[in-house]
Amino acid sequence: MVDHIVDASEPRGRVDIQVGAGRRRRWSAVVKGRIVAESYAPGTVVSEVARRHDLSPQHLFAWRKAARAGLLSLPAEDAPLFVPVVSELRPAGMCVEAATRNGITISIEIGDAVVRAAAGVDPAWLRDVLRAVRATT
Repeated sequence: MVDHIVDASEPRGRVDIQVGAGRRRRWSAVVKGRIVAESYAPGTVVSEVARRHDLSPQHLFAWRKAARAGLLSLPAEDAPLFVPVVSELRPAGMCVEAATRNGITISIEIGDAVVRAAAGVDPAWLRDVLRAVRATT
Protein backbone atom coordinates (compact mmCIF):
# COMPACT_ATOMS: atom_id res chain seq x y z
CA MET A 1 0.00 0.00 0.00
CA VAL A 2 1.29 3.47 -0.94
CA ASP A 3 0.87 6.21 1.65
CA HIS A 4 2.06 9.07 -0.51
CA ILE A 5 2.12 9.47 -4.29
CA VAL A 6 4.48 12.05 -5.84
CA ASP A 7 3.18 13.99 -8.81
CA ALA A 8 6.14 14.14 -11.24
CA SER A 9 4.45 16.65 -13.54
CA GLU A 10 5.22 19.58 -11.22
CA PRO A 11 8.69 21.16 -10.98
CA ARG A 12 10.53 19.96 -7.90
CA GLY A 13 13.35 22.47 -7.49
CA ARG A 14 16.71 23.25 -8.96
CA VAL A 15 18.84 20.66 -10.71
CA ASP A 16 22.44 21.46 -11.67
CA ILE A 17 23.92 19.58 -14.59
CA GLN A 18 27.67 19.82 -14.85
CA VAL A 19 29.27 19.17 -18.18
CA GLY A 20 32.93 18.82 -19.01
CA ALA A 21 35.54 17.60 -16.59
CA GLY A 22 34.21 15.85 -13.51
CA ARG A 23 35.18 16.87 -10.02
CA ARG A 24 38.06 14.42 -9.95
CA ARG A 25 40.65 15.96 -12.21
CA ARG A 26 44.24 15.10 -12.95
CA TRP A 27 46.70 17.97 -12.58
CA SER A 28 50.16 17.79 -14.09
CA ALA A 29 53.13 18.48 -11.82
CA VAL A 30 53.92 21.63 -13.82
CA VAL A 31 50.43 23.07 -13.33
CA LYS A 32 50.45 22.16 -9.63
CA GLY A 33 53.83 23.87 -9.23
CA ARG A 34 52.61 26.99 -11.01
CA ILE A 35 49.48 27.22 -8.83
CA VAL A 36 51.50 26.66 -5.63
CA ALA A 37 54.03 29.31 -6.69
CA GLU A 38 51.14 31.71 -7.32
CA SER A 39 49.85 31.04 -3.81
CA TYR A 40 53.25 31.97 -2.33
CA ALA A 41 53.30 35.43 -3.95
CA PRO A 42 53.44 38.28 -1.42
CA GLY A 43 50.00 39.52 -0.36
CA THR A 44 48.20 36.56 -1.91
CA VAL A 45 45.30 34.86 -0.11
CA VAL A 46 45.49 31.09 -0.61
CA SER A 47 41.73 30.57 -0.68
CA GLU A 48 41.40 33.17 -3.47
CA VAL A 49 44.02 31.36 -5.55
CA ALA A 50 42.19 28.08 -4.92
CA ARG A 51 38.85 29.56 -6.01
CA ARG A 52 40.40 31.06 -9.13
CA HIS A 53 41.59 27.59 -10.17
CA ASP A 54 38.38 25.83 -9.03
CA LEU A 55 40.14 23.99 -6.17
CA SER A 56 39.27 23.61 -2.54
CA PRO A 57 41.65 25.50 -0.23
CA GLN A 58 42.46 22.22 1.54
CA HIS A 59 43.63 20.74 -1.74
CA LEU A 60 45.92 23.69 -2.40
CA PHE A 61 47.30 23.54 1.15
CA ALA A 62 48.11 19.85 0.59
CA TRP A 63 50.04 20.79 -2.56
CA ARG A 64 51.89 23.53 -0.66
CA LYS A 65 52.83 21.00 2.03
CA ALA A 66 54.11 18.63 -0.66
CA ALA A 67 56.19 21.46 -2.15
CA ARG A 68 57.74 22.23 1.25
CA ALA A 69 58.55 18.53 1.69
CA GLY A 70 60.27 18.48 -1.71
CA LEU A 71 57.67 16.22 -3.33
CA LEU A 72 56.49 18.94 -5.73
CA SER A 73 58.83 21.30 -7.51
CA LEU A 74 58.00 24.93 -8.19
CA PRO A 75 58.91 26.73 -11.40
CA ALA A 76 62.36 28.27 -10.97
CA GLU A 77 61.28 31.81 -11.83
CA ASP A 78 58.31 31.69 -9.43
CA ALA A 79 59.97 29.90 -6.50
CA PRO A 80 59.69 31.99 -3.33
CA LEU A 81 62.88 33.31 -1.78
CA PHE A 82 62.87 32.43 1.89
CA VAL A 83 66.20 33.70 3.15
CA PRO A 84 68.24 36.55 1.68
CA VAL A 85 71.97 35.93 1.36
CA VAL A 86 74.13 38.61 2.92
CA SER A 87 77.81 38.68 2.13
CA GLU A 88 80.10 40.74 4.27
CA LEU A 89 83.78 41.46 3.93
CA ARG A 90 85.52 41.34 7.28
CA PRO A 91 88.79 43.02 8.15
CA ALA A 92 91.90 40.86 8.31
CA GLY A 93 92.35 39.11 11.65
CA MET A 94 88.70 38.30 12.27
CA CYS A 95 87.78 34.64 12.31
CA VAL A 96 91.45 33.73 11.89
CA GLU A 97 90.92 30.26 13.33
CA ALA A 98 88.26 29.40 10.75
CA ALA A 99 90.24 30.95 7.92
CA THR A 100 93.33 28.89 8.71
CA ARG A 101 91.42 25.60 8.57
CA ASN A 102 89.89 25.81 5.11
CA GLY A 103 88.96 29.39 4.39
CA ILE A 104 85.22 28.91 3.91
CA THR A 105 82.62 29.21 6.69
CA ILE A 106 79.04 30.36 6.90
CA SER A 107 77.38 31.91 9.91
CA ILE A 108 73.72 31.20 10.63
CA GLU A 109 72.03 33.46 13.17
CA ILE A 110 68.93 32.17 14.95
CA GLY A 111 67.75 34.61 17.57
CA ASP A 112 70.77 35.34 19.76
CA ALA A 113 72.61 32.16 18.75
CA VAL A 114 75.17 32.00 15.95
CA VAL A 115 76.04 28.69 14.33
CA ARG A 116 79.18 28.62 12.18
CA ALA A 117 79.60 25.81 9.67
CA ALA A 118 82.75 25.06 7.72
CA ALA A 119 82.82 23.74 4.18
CA GLY A 120 82.22 20.01 4.02
CA VAL A 121 80.10 19.80 7.18
CA ASP A 122 77.68 16.88 7.23
CA PRO A 123 74.26 18.31 6.19
CA ALA A 124 72.32 15.90 8.42
CA TRP A 125 74.40 16.89 11.45
CA LEU A 126 74.00 20.62 10.65
CA ARG A 127 70.22 20.13 10.25
CA ASP A 128 70.03 18.48 13.68
CA VAL A 129 72.07 21.27 15.28
CA LEU A 130 69.89 23.97 13.69
CA ARG A 131 66.71 22.22 14.84
CA ALA A 132 68.08 22.01 18.39
CA VAL A 133 69.05 25.68 18.39
CA ARG A 134 65.69 26.70 16.96
CA ALA A 135 63.89 24.65 19.64
CA THR A 136 65.72 26.50 22.41
CA THR A 137 65.15 30.01 21.07
